[in-house]
Amino acid sequence: MIMMQYRIKAPARLATTVKLPASKSISNRALITYALSGCQVMPDNLSDCDDTEVMVKALAELPQTIDIGAAGTSMRFMTAYLAATDSGCHVITGTERMKHRPIKILVEALRYLGADIEYMGNEGYPPLRITGRRLEGGDLEIEGNVSSQYISALLMIGPSLDKGLTLHLRGEIISRPYIDLTLCTMREFGAEADWVSVDTIEVKPTPYRPTHYYIESDWSAASYWYEMVALSTDPEAEVKLQGLMDGSKQGDSSVRYIFSLLGVKTTFASRRPGVPTTVTLRKIGHMVPRLEYDFSNSPDLAQTFVVSCCALGVPFRFTGLQTLRIKETNRIQALMVEMGKLGYVLAESNGSELSWDGTPPAKAPAAVAIDTYDDHRMALAFAPLCQRWPVVINNPHVVTKSYPQYWDDLRQAGFIITEKG
Repeated sequence: MIMMQYRIKAPARLATTVKLPASKSISNRALITYALSGCQVMPDNLSDCDDTEVMVKALAELPQTIDIGAAGTSMRFMTAYLAATDSGCHVITGTERMKHRPIKILVEALRYLGADIEYMGNEGYPPLRITGRRLEGGDLEIEGNVSSQYISALLMIGPSLDKGLTLHLRGEIISRPYIDLTLCTMREFGAEADWVSVDTIEVKPTPYRPTHYYIESDWSAASYWYEMVALSTDPEAEVKLQGLMDGSKQGDSSVRYIFSLLGVKTTFASRRPGVPTTVTLRKIGHMVPRLEYDFSNSPDLAQTFVVSCCALGVPFRFTGLQTLRIKETNRIQALMVEMGKLGYVLAESNGSELSWDGTPPAKAPAAVAIDTYDDHRMALAFAPLCQRWPVVINNPHVVTKSYPQYWDDLRQAGFIITEKG
């Protein structure tokens, strides 16, 4: 099989306007609440990425076997949805990698609520056979340091449970912004759901109602344009991003604060809450000498900042990365391998930290091919390096998982992309 590659060359001048894709995280949450509200009013501005399209298809057709592909969020959300609705018996499966991504914590929680779920392969992993039924609900405890997708999956079915759901989170709670995003989306559809203490969420058995709902643009996608501005050698680099909101509930909106430490200024055309606007990114030329950050609340930004800091020569220590090991690939390992190809030696510790001491490569990085590991964020985060060195991206099509028009947007901005393979 011939591997496709993209060789990418940056323009001398970076000045472009980008219509960002809709948020995948919000789209997938809105789809579940839309389905549980009776499928009457489809959310507006849905993402066109692979992960969302596979969920749209699954909810519309509900075939006996649902192949979710590589969509981890869709696997977790659909598992809870199928278990808590009287939609018959279904098998839910996915790619080979998906069959090695754990789901035991969610399955055990759903079984505790009365769900009928069987493993069809290895214990604790997909594929699953689910026989849907109405569940009673009630009190449930789950560790707070697990993937927020498990927690969100449980919360979203809460309004359909006879007794609602009181969810107690034990220990450290990570990715809290993703949980808050879920609660915010649920409330937009009429749910009564909120924190009642620092570690407890109550969802009342108040049914969702059909709602006209608009999905904002994706701050995760915006992060790669922040990276391009930061790495650009054009001192007047400017990128305008359309469709973002100030005060967004997306955890990855923190990208604007973190990149301000790496020399990128953010300006909003409008600061009206809940109204999409255009955000302008410009270089300001001032950077911190070292960056330490806890990514527990925004793990999807980690790859972007690892690559950016190395290219900018900013030593770093990043913590809160434990969930990166169970993503589309083991992202900690993938980052260490691919940055190692460029001459950067990263250090990993405690299974949740990555650091770089600032030692530059022994020689200037060459045009090595970056492997993407079937992980969209590897391609998205490494492509901006072309502004510093020649870059080749293996299997570039993986970006369709979250940002299908990424390469088209780069071309529009003046990047030259040559296809190989």
